[in-house]
Amino acid sequence: MIRLLIADDHAIMRSGLRQIFALMPEIDVVGEAVNGAEVLQRLRQDPFDLLLDLNMPGISGVDLIGRVKAHRPDLPILVLSMHNDPHLAAQVLKAGADGYITKDCEPAVLLAAIRKVAAHGKYVAPDIAEKMVLDATVLSDRAPHQLLSVREFEVLRLLIAGQSVNAIAAQFSISNKTVSTHKLRLMEKMNLASMADLMRYAMQHKLLG
Repeated sequence: MIRLLIADDHAIMRSGLRQIFALMPEIDVVGEAVNGAEVLQRLRQDPFDLLLDLNMPGISGVDLIGRVKAHRPDLPILVLSMHNDPHLAAQVLKAGADGYITKDCEPAVLLAAIRKVAAHGKYVAPDIAEKMVLDATVLSDRAPHQLLSVREFEVLRLLIAGQSVNAIAAQFSISNKTVSTHKLRLMEKMNLASMADLMRYAMQHKLLG
């Protein structure tokens, strides 16, 4: 039996997932979490396999994955994200997640991913995996944004989505100064001078949306 914890801050998303899993006798949804703090609290309770949204209030993303793995290194984590980005998928897997799929995937892909990850395997959505292979084999030079750290790339993604430094700091539960430092470093690594340059870069490399 796969004991599943659904971590997502959208009630409709959690309800939809529950309806899908209700049709699968080998999957038992043992609980839900709406933010990173609830996920960490559940670590001290019953064992479960974790289906995790990448963006939730408070602790989320690679920070949350790292904290979960620090407490339970063997806990299978499948990330369910709205972002169809091979670089982000690679960063999430590097942080310790065992699988990465997107929210627009077919139910069959979702179930295949859960079964694979619950069995301590690795799973990446086929379309993202294909892009990751192409990035590794076709491109001779890495794009500047691919040289960023996990945190820097997350800050980049939120900046181009229109979020302010204050909003990003609140989402990650870190100081404004820390976010500003990440912003400065990523701009330096990418050789960009302004937000206008950053937005142009994001459009050229199809990082928006």
